[in-house]
Amino acid sequence: MGQKINPLGFRLGTTQSHHSFWFAKPKDFSMGLQEDEKIRNCIKNYVQKKKRISSGFEGIAYMRIQKRIDLIQVIIYIGFPNLLIEGRTRGVEELQMNVQKEFHRRLNIAITRIEKPYGQPNILAEYIALQLKNRVSFRKAMKKAIELTEQTGIKGIQVQIAGRIDGKEIARVEWIREGRVPLQTIRAKIDHCSHTIRTIYGVLGIKIWIFVNQE
Repeated sequence: MGQKINPLGFRLGTTQSHHSFWFAKPKDFSMGLQEDEKIRNCIKNYVQKKKRISSGFEGIAYMRIQKRIDLIQVIIYIGFPNLLIEGRTRGVEELQMNVQKEFHRRLNIAITRIEKPYGQPNILAEYIALQLKNRVSFRKAMKKAIELTEQTGIKGIQVQIAGRIDGKEIARVEWIREGRVPLQTIRAKIDHCSHTIRTIYGVLGIKIWIFVNQE
């Protein structure tokens, strides 16, 4: 049978680096891992809360966490100048205070803008999710997403949607591939994400693989 593995974990140490960087004793490791998850969830919840007030979507590509003894440094890589940036630091300070309440250590949040947001699978998945929620045909949404990604100069992309597509009784899996996506080649740098969306018919899953380049 097919042995499926997450492409990011499979490439750790070669083309993929860790999104969290810290050291801990074996007994404290699980605590550190939960803390990371908590930080990421806090930031996402804050952005989603603000997102309801404004239009558009989160636009967070990924977050990197670095921990020292007395400081937690969080770098948010963002695709669009949404509520967090908007030319002022007030949004970042507000977010920092919001997340700081949960933790005992000092927290420092920095924001980095990404030049080509549609080359990031998380932003792309969010874009497709938004289209599907607005009742756009799933094939149209997938093709449009692929078109946007091809403008960023990537070598290949695969998009997969699973679940009760278009509200059909029987769940199915639909996918489109454009270009090359060599999942077995460890030298190939591949970005991957899986995203869940709640529609009125039920939950749909989106998976995206982007072949960036080969080392």
